[in-house]
Amino acid sequence: MIKINKALLVTSLLLPAFAYSGEAEVKWQNFDDYSDVRPGSNWKKENYYNSVKRNHEKTFRKLASKLPDGYVFSVEVTDLDLAGEVLLGNGNGNSTEPRVMSSTYSPKITLNYTVKSNDGKVVSQDSNLKLKDMSYLDGIVMRYKDSYYYDNKLIAEWFEDKLLPSIESAE
Repeated sequence: MIKINKALLVTSLLLPAFAYSGEAEVKWQNFDDYSDVRPGSNWKKENYYNSVKRNHEKTFRKLASKLPDGYVFSVEVTDLDLAGEVLLGNGNGNSTEPRVMSSTYSPKITLNYTVKSNDGKVVSQDSNLKLKDMSYLDGIVMRYKDSYYYDNKLIAEWFEDKLLPSIESAE
């Protein structure tokens, strides 16, 4: 009897974690056409682009998992301007070109998105949605937490503060 109760307890605790399990589909355009996805000299361009893709797609998938089961979040990134700016030849003889954060170079992303329910009905959509965070350096942040921390934070805040509540109210 105790073993059964433990199994029920574990199942009931884990169930909420699996209650939401939407999925994400991410489409990219040519990275060379984006406003600022420039790698420093210590990166091969293609490797850097793949790093940006993998990291952002992970964020989109994580956010989509908060959608109800069977929902699909399709997003097309039409423009991307990563937080910070890569300094060209900093004049100290060092060939490394770091991405430097300053309030002048805030993260920006433009995207088209659609959220469909499990029956294929469009629940939410927008095109040419422009997200930016001019105060991205305000607040406390753990250093080196994530290479694209500010960019992903921008996406997550929009998703959780705007998109998710609008979908929940439409259900």
